[in-house]
Amino acid sequence: MDTDTVVADELRELVENVVRWLVEDPDEVRVTVVEAENIVMYELRVAPQDVGRVIGRKGRTANALRTVLRAAAGRQRKRVSLEIVS
Repeated sequence: MDTDTVVADELRELVENVVRWLVEDPDEVRVTVVEAENIVMYELRVAPQDVGRVIGRKGRTANALRTVLRAAAGRQRKRVSLEIVS
């Protein structure tokens, strides 16, 4: 397993753990990693009733999650992105 994959898995776990604290149904939280040449996309799936909680008012919670993800990615030379998939 290369270091990029290890970092991607650690960031996936970070997103999952943070989101589980936000939602009412933590067992439904799923994060999949889609890697491309210069971007790593994290696709977040939650229970339908929890989508609003994850997005937040005016998207503030989702933007905060994206900021945490970018900060945690740190020196990785790839862009990271978080998409909330319904």
